[in-house]
Amino acid sequence: MILTSYHQQPQALRQAARSGRFTQPTAGHAPGYLQANLMIVPQAQAFDFLLFCQRNPKACPLIEVLEPGATAPACASGASIATDIPGYRVYRDGEFSEERAEVAALWQPDFVSFLIGCSFSFEAALAQAGIALRHVVQGRNVAMYRTNLPCVPAGPFSGETVVSMRPIRSRDVAKVAEISGRFPLAHGAPLHVGNPQALGIADLSRPDYGDAVEILDDEVPVFWACGVTPQWVAQRSRLPLCITHAPGKMFVTDLMG
Repeated sequence: MILTSYHQQPQALRQAARSGRFTQPTAGHAPGYLQANLMIVPQAQAFDFLLFCQRNPKACPLIEVLEPGATAPACASGASIATDIPGYRVYRDGEFSEERAEVAALWQPDFVSFLIGCSFSFEAALAQAGIALRHVVQGRNVAMYRTNLPCVPAGPFSGETVVSMRPIRSRDVAKVAEISGRFPLAHGAPLHVGNPQALGIADLSRPDYGDAVEILDDEVPVFWACGVTPQWVAQRSRLPLCITHAPGKMFVTDLMG
């Protein structure tokens, strides 16, 4: 599927997600604005998750933490965490339970929401520098992989880092690293360039999340820490309940990247 039009403003995208008119990955949309991964946990686990984010800032750069029960983030005027994402996932006892268009019907007064930076936020800057990204051009989700890189644990939260991968021409790798490094709230510079086996990734054609894309002869795989890491950690930690965005379907804030 090739996308030919994009939402330019965050509010328009959020409203389209709320109404069910927009259900696609958010890569390429609202260029220049910070996109965020979402993690919702009961208050009983919120402090440990906050500590996990602080100990693993590359994978979990915090944009905002909402008060218990709150659904209106300060970073997005008029928005609701419970309705304004193109897709949500619910996990119970570490197992994927369901994917939903909204989670307002599941809302609990003790839910604490965490907005975590997303690497989609630096993609507009790469495009402005003349570096086209294949998943954006093809209207696909970015490819994401579980690795063998351990996170620093906190309370029940432990597991390995998840990375996103973008094929980059060899001559552009240094430029890409410099540009993405300007966005610390969007995972910053790459974690790794080249050999995926060094990260414990056996086959790039079979991502754990998202869509595989072709890597051409003059390209190398470039890997960034990914905000899907908390989803994997919640699964590994057998968390009784958590709600996240569906992979690639982010909460788009009003903050400029």
